[in-house]
Amino acid sequence: MDALDPIVLARLQFAANITFHILFPTISIALGWFLLFFKTRFVATGLQHWMDAYQFWVKIFALTFALGVVSGITMSFQFGTNWPGFMNAVGNVAGPLLAYEVLTAFFLEATFLGIMLFGRGRVSESVHTLATWLVALGTTASAFWILALNSWMHTPAGFEMINGQAHVTSWLEVIFNPSFPYRMTHMLIASGLTGSFLLAGISAYRWLKNDRAKDVMAALRTGVMVAAVLIPVQIVVGDLHGLNTLKYQPAKLAAMEGIWETQRGVPAVLFAIPDKATQSNLYEIAIPKLASFYLTHDWNGEVKGIKDFGDQHPPVGPVFWAFRIMVGMGLLMLAVSWFASYELKFKNTLSKRTAMILVAMTFAGWVALVSGWYVTEIGRQPWLVHGVLTTAQAASQVPAANIALSLAMYLTLYAALLSAYVSVVFYLAKKAVDGGLETKTNLKELSHV
Repeated sequence: MDALDPIVLARLQFAANITFHILFPTISIALGWFLLFFKTRFVATGLQHWMDAYQFWVKIFALTFALGVVSGITMSFQFGTNWPGFMNAVGNVAGPLLAYEVLTAFFLEATFLGIMLFGRGRVSESVHTLATWLVALGTTASAFWILALNSWMHTPAGFEMINGQAHVTSWLEVIFNPSFPYRMTHMLIASGLTGSFLLAGISAYRWLKNDRAKDVMAALRTGVMVAAVLIPVQIVVGDLHGLNTLKYQPAKLAAMEGIWETQRGVPAVLFAIPDKATQSNLYEIAIPKLASFYLTHDWNGEVKGIKDFGDQHPPVGPVFWAFRIMVGMGLLMLAVSWFASYELKFKNTLSKRTAMILVAMTFAGWVALVSGWYVTEIGRQPWLVHGVLTTAQAASQVPAANIALSLAMYLTLYAALLSAYVSVVFYLAKKAVDGGLETKTNLKELSHV
């Protein structure tokens, strides 16, 4: 396909925007609940270090929330500029769900965010705690509506097509469509893991800078322990999500697994280079029958291959590799979180090497998250709404040159903003370290007076 094809450029632009945007809500969702945990621990125990942890991390939450809001605005523009066919065909479904998300975001998150950030000392402790809880709830509620729409696009239900337009017959079926429970659970856990490694990585950075204050250790333990618990749960949920995908989107599943021929006793492909020209895997390394076992729970279970779907299947290479990056990063996160948990539990400290690994993996959740999102979205192709509306049918007639120009501008801006975000997060950590060490020095000097 021509790289200057306007449809290809529009897809790349949407991919760039959603890739940048999704980074921030996933952290906001997790941090909202971590902040609530810190606050309730402070209220329950009266220990100051829990409030110190809250006051540090609420700054990062505010920064993340702001970038999430700004980057989300560009998403809505694209429905009108690049994908008018989407709203024309399924606007009766998508419009209300997007409106509910906006209402949820602004009435819960934005309204109570001010109290959460600036209200302590001006309102009662219970009202401030309530505001923190409502902000955390708002971030999750926003995700609920977005994932309801996204899941519906993969497994549409509760509607009928009349004169080329979708009309809702059951909002319950639209919202709680067949893939929604799995997709929602999988995404929320992914958010928790992204936030956990951010929490652990930044705390480990402060630990390496000799900031061993109680709030640092509390945040470090919280991040590591939550990650260690969530990853095994995510593996189980991922397996259930895979079975749901096998049932409703078998072409995507075949691409994820690199299965070209329909067969029984399908091997699990660990490594290969999918070759579109020959419709086969080059340099394949596989475990016999294992894919059949975890996909059908039968060692000789039958799984449909890509060839059975004609041209109605996603590009195999990107889906195949994105899936393996996601799984590989997940397994690495499992190993690191369990080893760090062991050290913190039985040695009551970290080794320098483990701390350095945690710092290096501060944003590991983003890698797994984006890879999984690519599996989901590229795996839906050639459909925009599975079985209802193709990507080509929804695309606009905007000239390729216009899309290419705006794409270049977006990529430049996003690269700058992402670099700035990471830099500011570590700057805040360094500032906290310098402030903590300065306080300790002053106390030491006073003790000699």
